[in-house]
Amino acid sequence: MLMAGIVGYGAYIPIYRIKVEEIAKIWSEDAEAIKHGLGIIEKSVPGRDEDAATIAVEAARRAIKHSGINSGAIGAIYVGSESHPYAVKPTATVVKEAIQANDRMMAADLEFACKAGTAGIQMAMGLVDSGIIKYGMAAGSDTSQGRPGDALEYTASAGGAAFIIGKEKAETIADIIKTVSFTTDTPDFWRREGASFPTHSGRFTGEPGYFRHVTSATKMLLEDTGFKPSDFSYAVFHQPNGKFPRNVAKMLGFTEEQIAPGLMTPIIGNTYSGSSIIGLAATLDVAKPGDRILLTSFGSGAGSDSFAIEVTENIDAKRAKLVKVRDIADAHKKYIDYSTYLKNRNTIKKR
Repeated sequence: MLMAGIVGYGAYIPIYRIKVEEIAKIWSEDAEAIKHGLGIIEKSVPGRDEDAATIAVEAARRAIKHSGINSGAIGAIYVGSESHPYAVKPTATVVKEAIQANDRMMAADLEFACKAGTAGIQMAMGLVDSGIIKYGMAAGSDTSQGRPGDALEYTASAGGAAFIIGKEKAETIADIIKTVSFTTDTPDFWRREGASFPTHSGRFTGEPGYFRHVTSATKMLLEDTGFKPSDFSYAVFHQPNGKFPRNVAKMLGFTEEQIAPGLMTPIIGNTYSGSSIIGLAATLDVAKPGDRILLTSFGSGAGSDSFAIEVTENIDAKRAKLVKVRDIADAHKKYIDYSTYLKNRNTIKKR
């Protein structure tokens, strides 16, 4: 059995929002049909001075505060993103410096589309479980891209979450019972070096991509643990839009009530590497001791990581230090028009 769990977590979502109607009117599209088809109302937009690094830093600081640990005790930091601000220069070292972690540590950037954050959690778990480090931090952070006029423009958003992994029973708020992964070479979505926007292959996006990998990883986890969907209080699935996680939950035997707390995409959009783990953070915000949570991420290209998590008695004691995800999502929201959206995303620039 794995000896690793979540010691603390934090999330960050930019204050800027753009509504589906604002984008739809630019392209003379039916906003109501889009909202119904994608299951999304609005999405978060990064500020002019925000990127995947600043988002990861804010999430990491909140995770440190929530955990109650000294940042100097963290032995590894992994930051997963599709939108690292530098092609050659790690985001993880920026996070390390910002939280004043010790120089004696491992740090690396990860990239596996939208599951890079959960991949980081698995890496931190291995190092903690082996005793090589005491604590590891994994973050998923993105300012995701969508070409103007593309369907992704309605969903690609900004946000992130960070998790601190440890194994001291007196500190973990949730123990990770089991994790498994399902991986194939399925080219459903990609962005080449130097390209500003990703390309997606429509016929691979749904069944061969998202649904095959999420269902396969989840079924593997259920088989390995002997659990049934009814044995979980909550479930979180990757959220490329508001409909896919609902559909896959139904396919796997999970209820709307089980996924509701973690379903953030309808109000903040798809935060890519932050998507499933922001959903996990929102679920932990309301979870009680003894609750089980199933988490399954998805990353295009393609793969899914699935986790069985059990909440411990320590969760209530740390709530006072917590900034809840839905409070972050609702606080100080500023709605912007399409031209401001393009400027904030650096889609239009001064020459």
